Amino acid sequence: MLARAARGTGALLLRGFVQASGRAPRRASSGLPRNTVVLFVPQQEAWVVERMGRFHRILEPGLNILIPVLDRIRYVQSLKEIVINVPEQSAVTLDNVTLQIDGVLYLRIMDPYKASYGVEDPEYAVTQLAQTTMRSELGKLSLDKVFRERESLNASIVDAINQAADCWGIRCLRYEIKDIHVPPRVKESMQMQVEAERRKRATVLESEGTRESAINVAEGKKQAQILASEAEKAEQINQAAGEASAVLAKAKAKAEAIRIMAAALTQHNGDAAASLTVAEQYVSAFSKLAKDSNTVLLPSNPGDVTSMVAQAMGVYGALTKAPVPQAQSSLSSRSSRDVKGTNANLEEEIDRVKLG
Repeated sequence: MLARAARGTGALLLRGFVQASGRAPRRASSGLPRNTVVLFVPQQEAWVVERMGRFHRILEPGLNILIPVLDRIRYVQSLKEIVINVPEQSAVTLDNVTLQIDGVLYLRIMDPYKASYGVEDPEYAVTQLAQTTMRSELGKLSLDKVFRERESLNASIVDAINQAADCWGIRCLRYEIKDIHVPPRVKESMQMQVEAERRKRATVLESEGTRESAINVAEGKKQAQILASEAEKAEQINQAAGEASAVLAKAKAKAEAIRIMAAALTQHNGDAAASLTVAEQYVSAFSKLAKDSNTVLLPSNPGDVTSMVAQAMGVYGALTKAPVPQAQSSLSSRSSRDVKGTNANLEEEIDRVKLG
């Protein structure tokens, strides 16, 4: 008996070493590995072992030894990330538009025990949950928001799946919507809406361009008027300064001429020179009569130049008389009145000469 048992144990050990040499373990008709006493679990896999029909333990990757007959490998769970295609399905949006939508689900088994005993078929359960969650989330959004908020829709579906699949030991990593198919009429209306939006933007841009152009033109006219007014102001200032300089120069020249004339009159034969000048001015003024106006004031004898010169020289002689010294302040009031009268007569005579 002992020899037979030793041979049986040696055979089992030899079979385990054959498996360790690189051969894959034989699987039963259900696809699960057989209990060959010595087992090698691959990396990223978890084998759930039952002993006498009850959960015993989970085999870790590497070498594991089981008891024949009593231990049985009941489930094999992959710990890798699993990709599941969610079939195409119909969903109704918030604005009552029927869509055909499908997606891709990425998940991973976090707890092999819950995945084995919490649900019968984890992948099928998660797929159905993804479909129902997607229909529920699409019903909360309008058609425009479905296209604009795909990222938020994917995140909402992932959160809903994780909340429901936590008791199954499964974690949904991400969910991606692949294709969204809309009815043909809705697609045509969307294209028309896009074209209308583009025309609207083109009109708005054109109007903004027209407005900017009008603003630029008005601003240019404003600047031109400001510059023109500043130029006119500068011109008027320069003209006034020029006129003031001209008036000052004329005044200085006239004063110099009067000074020279006064100096000349004090010299010998000054009276004769003054008489000659008065005669020349009289002749010049007489030649210009009735040129500027029809109204002419003439003396009683315009042809008598000698009398006019004598009269002018008399006025000049009266003006050039020496003034009364201040020392004779004791003159009577009558003499003062005579002097004032004489001055008044002289002024009238000068005005009459100027008019003539």
